[in-house]
Amino acid sequence: MFVRRSWAVVLLLLPGAGWAEEVSDLRTYEAVEDSVTTDPDGVVPLEPSIKDAGAQPKEEPPLPTPPDSSSRWANLLSLETTTWTLLPRSTAGRDEGFLQVVPKWVVARPGVLHLGLGAPVRLRMWGGGKGAGLVRREDWDTLSDWGQVVRILTVGGDAPNSLWMGALESYTLLSGHLVRRYNNRGNPNYHPAGAVVTGLMAPVYVEAFASDVLGARLMGAEVVLDAQHLLFGRPHNPLQYLLSLSAVHDWGKAGGPSAPMTLAHLDGTAILVRRRNPEGGFELQAMGGWGGRPGEGGAWGAVAGLGVESVSSTLDLRARLEGRLQRGGFRQGSFGPDYELARFQVAGPSALPQADAPFPDGASAHGEVILSWDAAGLGALGKRHFRLTVGAEFFNWGRVDVDGRLEAQVFHRNLTVAAGGVAMGMGQPGARYLASSEARWRILNGALYAVGQGGTLLFRTPEGTLRPGAFAAVGLGVDHVR
Repeated sequence: MFVRRSWAVVLLLLPGAGWAEEVSDLRTYEAVEDSVTTDPDGVVPLEPSIKDAGAQPKEEPPLPTPPDSSSRWANLLSLETTTWTLLPRSTAGRDEGFLQVVPKWVVARPGVLHLGLGAPVRLRMWGGGKGAGLVRREDWDTLSDWGQVVRILTVGGDAPNSLWMGALESYTLLSGHLVRRYNNRGNPNYHPAGAVVTGLMAPVYVEAFASDVLGARLMGAEVVLDAQHLLFGRPHNPLQYLLSLSAVHDWGKAGGPSAPMTLAHLDGTAILVRRRNPEGGFELQAMGGWGGRPGEGGAWGAVAGLGVESVSSTLDLRARLEGRLQRGGFRQGSFGPDYELARFQVAGPSALPQADAPFPDGASAHGEVILSWDAAGLGALGKRHFRLTVGAEFFNWGRVDVDGRLEAQVFHRNLTVAAGGVAMGMGQPGARYLASSEARWRILNGALYAVGQGGTLLFRTPEGTLRPGAFAAVGLGVDHVR
């Protein structure tokens, strides 16, 4: 989450804090979007960023700077047109071809309002069978799908007191032990808009979210207490020792019905080492916690680990290593990058929905690394020459889960390339693999760009099973910033 310098410490000390990293190009502000507003002294806040690799991205490269940089209001108009083809990877489907048109309008003023509207409209060119309409029906057949029209909405500036709305393409709820790298659009036929609300009234910080503002789906919150402040009054070094309680419930009534599920987690965090300098800082954190499924005896888990955050003017590194125990079907990070598919059918041999599928008792090691580097400086996070984000969990009974994303900007930032993927249940029967890639090349002084995309998908069938498919797109886009 990005906050102004006066609040930077709040989320710095909450390991794993951060909103959907896949939406930072819209949530942050520079040239209307694609970066974060820095403080007057130019120092970059030390919070985890919102841009991650857990999901199949729709990121765009940095846009040209508005001609009138003195204006506090800026807006962007853009239009992207591609051919978009769906290719089934089984005999259960057929090729479908579309002309995909993506209009977009964004208006923004730092600290006041950031509104982006636009959505892909897919006009059928071939395939679909008898009775198929001109517009792809699956993109607009539920109320939740209309949420995709809101690409980004922020009111009231940045955390700690803010409202944000858009796609949660890799969202982590503070401690990350219930919701980590979650993608609310992992089901390619479900396009909701999520919302995140944050608030601070010392010594209490709260973050609440909903994965679908137009449907009864995933909702949760985490409350964080500054323990030293609560017990002994305002300390000289605030937010040194933290206690947090999180709870998440899936109503299972939007995006296709599924069994409801509730999880809760209690966490403690201590800052072991904290160093600050004008260009950034360093922190070493220790954390531990316990969680379970309320109402289900014997379903619990425990976690302990270390986290590191190191920030300079050109490098931003965040890493975490945890040891975990799972008992009675509970596991940490249940609402993760694969959840929108797993709630219908988990990866692995059981082929059951996640709410009902057994999960073996055991232990695991979980690690995560988020690395950003830019030769010109990270003051604008939408501009970075290199970014790597990866999370992995290794279970002692033979299962491995990995998700990640790598992206780079080269040739004076005119070419942006990215690749990401999710691999769930490796080492077990029924493992699940998804991958995607994208390239964008700006030409004619950046006003025109070429785009190419491709990857694999899993579609939910009426029976609740998952049908494999693939997609490919190629086309052109044009934008105007003022």
